[in-house]
Amino acid sequence: MKTLSIVVPVYFNEGSLPDLFNKLLYIEVLLKQQDMLLELIFIDDGSQDNSLMLLKQFLIARPGTKVIKLSRNFGAISAVKTGLNYITGDCFLFLAADLQDPPELIPEMINRWKNGTKYIICERTDRQDPLGSKIFSAIYYKLLRKFVMASYPKNGFDLALMDAQLLPYLKDSGKHINFPLFPYWLGFTPEKIPYVRVAREHGKSRWTFGKKWKLLIDSIFSFSFAPVRLISAIGLIVSLGSFAYGTVVVLSALFGKVDVPGFATLATLVSFLLGLIIVMLGVMSEYIWRIFDEVNRHPHAVIEEEIL
Repeated sequence: MKTLSIVVPVYFNEGSLPDLFNKLLYIEVLLKQQDMLLELIFIDDGSQDNSLMLLKQFLIARPGTKVIKLSRNFGAISAVKTGLNYITGDCFLFLAADLQDPPELIPEMINRWKNGTKYIICERTDRQDPLGSKIFSAIYYKLLRKFVMASYPKNGFDLALMDAQLLPYLKDSGKHINFPLFPYWLGFTPEKIPYVRVAREHGKSRWTFGKKWKLLIDSIFSFSFAPVRLISAIGLIVSLGSFAYGTVVVLSALFGKVDVPGFATLATLVSFLLGLIIVMLGVMSEYIWRIFDEVNRHPHAVIEEEIL
């Protein structure tokens, strides 16, 4: 029998975990009817609530479940990367613990995988999220399609089933990887299952604006040279404009048509050019920081306890 591995990053999810456990047990029954075994891997990403206690109870109720506790909160991406090292299945997926991506989609994904598809994604057609989250998501995916990958799904996706063939590429990926984007970037053509992202019923989202902004910056700077090319183009345009302006000033001086220089004009030009230089340095610093972070050999996460 083939095996499906599911990695679940957990962070302050004590409210949704009981429902998630029950749904996964039901999914396991359905998978057995499809001649599939289920491997469950939970990564506690430094939760300060009762999430870890609930995970240990679930391990007692279902022996064979793997629970990994990280020493602190390293972020969802680092938690998922940690889970990659425990996958032994023939295919795998990452499942959010908040139940906004319904596990009921998994049996259909398995059907398509067994028919030979190595990459299946659940594409959102709509989302029952707060207005602010919808606006940020719309901007994020528009920028992603503009600067990184034009073919990326318009409304994005989080739930995706991948064949074990993709696992080595994900393990070798960098610290600032975007997991929904990276497998898509690899070039495997996905089959798409449409669904509506449901509203969050348990607890509050820990996906803060700061984390969303970091994901946006990581997605653009880790997968695209567009920012560097943009500032290069701006620098070229400004240089040509400055050269043209300097030529006009020199010619005016030669023909005796130079008026007394205005302070406002000079101050405006200096402020604009200094601001432009600072922005360009900031863009280049984003790339340099990522290089530094990759080569400093700091672990992406620290495992405090393994409960296998």
